Amino acid sequence: MNWQSAIKGFQAYLKLERSLSKNSIEAYTRDIGRLYEYTDTLPEKINPEHITLAHLRQFINWVVELGMIPSSQARILSGIKAFYKYLLMEDMIVSNPAELLESPKIQRKLPDTLSYEDINKMIEAIDLSKPEGARNKAILEVLYGCGLRVSELTELKLSNLYLDIEFIKVTGKGSKERLIPIGGAAIKAIKIWIEQVRVHVPIKKGEEDMVFLNRRGSRLSRMYIFMVIKQLAQITGIKKTISPHTFRHSFATHLVEGGADLRAVQEMLGHESITTTEIYTHLDREYLKGTISQFHPRN
Repeated sequence: MNWQSAIKGFQAYLKLERSLSKNSIEAYTRDIGRLYEYTDTLPEKINPEHITLAHLRQFINWVVELGMIPSSQARILSGIKAFYKYLLMEDMIVSNPAELLESPKIQRKLPDTLSYEDINKMIEAIDLSKPEGARNKAILEVLYGCGLRVSELTELKLSNLYLDIEFIKVTGKGSKERLIPIGGAAIKAIKIWIEQVRVHVPIKKGEEDMVFLNRRGSRLSRMYIFMVIKQLAQITGIKKTISPHTFRHSFATHLVEGGADLRAVQEMLGHESITTTEIYTHLDREYLKGTISQFHPRN
């Protein structure tokens, strides 16, 4: 078994059996590619089935020497473990060398969030005199109002908008669908974009069902959404490093701060595990202090 055939089989498994997205499959492939790259530095050629736990530990040291941060190391390890689990499952190896491999200890980084006032500033900074203004306003309202991932936003379909009952349907990680409530501000912005501006866009064949389109009638790219948000942050003088994901973080944080049930937030975000959602229980000190002042009987 050579590396190329093993990686090709792994990619097919990730796509067909685990239903992972193209981006996730590419990330896993890069991680296995790094292990393959490491074997080229060894005195003799080693195929996947000959890798031992000692080799993997040396590989991790090699990754550390390349200057990769603990979170990147942990992601690579996750890819390696998934790869060898697949090889064992397919009877390509008799034992799993990655089973006892330990992940580096990493601190969970609290995500950056925007205040409600900052989000309003960014929305108000959009130039509505331009055709793309109505679309960009709808994009920000939906990102913040529904907590979507950027890929869920760019793939949002007209046929999955149930605005009369205030829900939208999105396809998240692993091609899993979920229904998310959508509020009045986002509904209004979407309707203005669709009914007053999108109707005048010459739509490309195959893109008729996409909600958000560029001026040429194609769906928007992830990078375009990043660019729009960066420009608005610059205009409003927000110094934080922000991205479309910042709106998702802000959506979840503001819900939790407002007293929303964590399970409900988990469902809306599309997290498989509640532990992923628990990161949003970080509340700033002023908020906690204010909560104690307001609700503790001795205050």
